[in-house]
Amino acid sequence: MKIKAIQEEIIDEFAMFEDWEERYQYMIDLGKTLPLIDTQYKTEDHIIKGCQSKVWVHADLEGDKVVFTADSDAIITKGIIAILIRVFSNQQPQTIIEANTKFIDDIGLKEHLSPTRANGLVSMIKQIKMYAIAYQTQLN
Repeated sequence: MKIKAIQEEIIDEFAMFEDWEERYQYMIDLGKTLPLIDTQYKTEDHIIKGCQSKVWVHADLEGDKVVFTADSDAIITKGIIAILIRVFSNQQPQTIIEANTKFIDDIGLKEHLSPTRANGLVSMIKQIKMYAIAYQTQLN
């Protein structure tokens, strides 16, 4: 599935909820479905810098697609990274690099996060794109 289609799916899913309490609960539930990172990658090298809580992200290149795994020690943050992994995992590096993240604004996520969590969200996206750039360089 293409990134844009996944983003539209997420926008539709968030639109089903009346308020942000329900949306937060949905994010927590999404966090429970996150493909967990192998414990060998729960190291300082894989921690997202700029996050209030601990978030670990690992990426592998499988064929011509980047596959992400992640974890967090905070339930809301785990839900946020689960959304990002859903959008960007199993995509080609160039597609990840070129993808916009407007869907985050469309679901109202950034405006409902504390400033430190919003900064963490930006850091997560940046790290995902950095992995994509590294793998794109390998493919060229």
